[in-house]
Amino acid sequence: MADEQYEIICDRLRDNSYKLTPQRQTILRTFLDNADRHLSAEDVYSLVKHEYPDMGLATVYRTLDLLAELGILQKNDFGDGRSRYEFARKDLHHHHHLICLNCGEVSEFDDDLLESLEAVILKRNHFKVVDHNLKFLGYCRKCQSTLE
Repeated sequence: MADEQYEIICDRLRDNSYKLTPQRQTILRTFLDNADRHLSAEDVYSLVKHEYPDMGLATVYRTLDLLAELGILQKNDFGDGRSRYEFARKDLHHHHHLICLNCGEVSEFDDDLLESLEAVILKRNHFKVVDHNLKFLGYCRKCQSTLE
């Protein structure tokens, strides 16, 4: 599955006249290898710098911005001063994030609790919601035990 997804992404880059540089390939592989995480540019940099010591943080930022612009990655702001990225999921319109205020862990919550609200908005305001972003802030299981 990861190889298939990689090839689809590479085709999208080529279709938009972007070269598939070794740096872009490495960053894409890093996201495929860490698909369950929400990586910042700094996270990506720390994961790739030993394989490509001459790759700078600026290259990582430019690549992440490009991949977000092409709709390959989704850029998220979790309020910690760093943008986090994840694969854009066209198959999943609604997913929400659970953000631990203590350790910063981010996990996903896939149940959509807002479909009925979207229907009310459409009916009352004649406004069709096509997407929304919801963040739940609190404490993960591990941090709850240390706070008690």
